[in-house]
Amino acid sequence: MFPRGLLAEATLEAGRQLLGARLVREDAGGLRVGRIVEVEAYVGVEDLASHARFGRTNRNAVMFGPPGWAYVYLVYGMYECLNVVTEPAGQPAALLIRAVEPIEGAILMRNARLRWAALRSHNAERAAERLGGLPDDRLASGPGLVTLAFGIGRADSGSDLCDSHATLRLERRGVGDRTPQVVTTERIGIDYAPAAWRDRAWRLLDAGSSSVSGRTSGSGRRPARWTS
Repeated sequence: MFPRGLLAEATLEAGRQLLGARLVREDAGGLRVGRIVEVEAYVGVEDLASHARFGRTNRNAVMFGPPGWAYVYLVYGMYECLNVVTEPAGQPAALLIRAVEPIEGAILMRNARLRWAALRSHNAERAAERLGGLPDDRLASGPGLVTLAFGIGRADSGSDLCDSHATLRLERRGVGDRTPQVVTTERIGIDYAPAAWRDRAWRLLDAGSSSVSGRTSGSGRRPARWTS
């Protein structure tokens, strides 16, 4: 089980603790396990890139709850994103899980993505061919791909990720797992936010992982910050 107390810390520190931890989906379909290698922090109502900037709403209410809860929302009308709530209850903050490196159950992750592609694609055969050649380490390389690969949906929002018996949960880094090479960069895909918030180095990633989504050096305006 992942200690809830680590997620109750300041969000950026919680993010460092979460890098290298394991995301687990264990249900009737089988076991899927991956190492979290990229997260992005959203902190407080003053963060103009955060859903919490609107105050408490039906959509974001989970962010105001206890640390360790899952906050899942829909973007672009098609992709769902998993966030881990951080900081004490009443202080809206969360870490978006941007990328996960598969450890176990990669075939289940691939099949989940194939099923989704078959439903969405106008050319299911071409989609299947493309996914069939995708390396395992890229199956959950992006926030929308994490939820597809692990079968995560809005029904999981509000669930306790620190519950050791939950079908969707967090676990501590495995014995013998490598120590993440932590790099921080600007957050991605928040062009709607003012520059003062776009420029904050609130994206944390493991530069030693090939599963990280997109750039490892941020927007290009400044070099990445090596912090360990």
